Amino acid sequence: MMIGEMRDIRMGLAAVSLVALAACQPPVPDSGAGVGFDNYSQYQRQREAQLAGNAASLPPAAAVSSEPLSGTTATTTMAAPNPPAPNPPANEAEALAADTRAALNSANGSGNLTPSADTSASASASTGVLEASPSNPAPVAVNSVGISNENDFEAVGDQRSIAADAALIEQNKANYTVVQPEALPARTDTGPNIVAYALQTTHGVGQQVYRRTNLPGAENRYQRVCSNYPSPDLAQTEFLQSGGPERDRKGMDPDGDGYACSWDPRPFRKAAGG
Repeated sequence: MMIGEMRDIRMGLAAVSLVALAACQPPVPDSGAGVGFDNYSQYQRQREAQLAGNAASLPPAAAVSSEPLSGTTATTTMAAPNPPAPNPPANEAEALAADTRAALNSANGSGNLTPSADTSASASASTGVLEASPSNPAPVAVNSVGISNENDFEAVGDQRSIAADAALIEQNKANYTVVQPEALPARTDTGPNIVAYALQTTHGVGQQVYRRTNLPGAENRYQRVCSNYPSPDLAQTEFLQSGGPERDRKGMDPDGDGYACSWDPRPFRKAAGG
């Protein structure tokens, strides 16, 4: 079979396939058609006609508002709230209080429950409790114990006079004790003074001034010896007592600056203004 014939057969099969696919595809509905009408324009005309007919059948707004309610509808009228009762006159209040006291006295059988002014005053003075009764006198302010009234001129004037104050001042002066200054004790320790040593030196920390012979293991020896002292000041004192700064018998100054175990003379110089 020739190549041209095969090509014609393939083209024919492709055409048949396209026709079959077109037959299977559902038709596209018309977007202009509506439900129950041919197109949207016809629907809109029908809708406007219906609205115009409904508007003609409705009564006017004034007629609706002026129609009376049916006779079966009950009209409810809200009653105005009662105005507050005025305050009773003084004689009515006193009569009510008297009736209340009489009822309480008869119920408790204890006689008159209203204490007299004298009884309330004596009870308040003895117990320190203020009875809440209109017949009681006003409480008297009493100064509490321990609170000074030195700023109250009237109270101080009643208690003391100018002559008494002068005598009190003289008594206080007589009780004063004046301590006379004494000379500082002389220094009895003849050992090295690290403060004087710091002020005598001028070279910096780490600057070699003295000759040292560092044998193998000098660093380990330095760490071990210096760890025995609680502070560099004590280490420096021991270093000076052992022949320092010229000699370093314990290996406390391997760099030869004259300062043992990280001791620093600069704080002493700064305190002295140097």
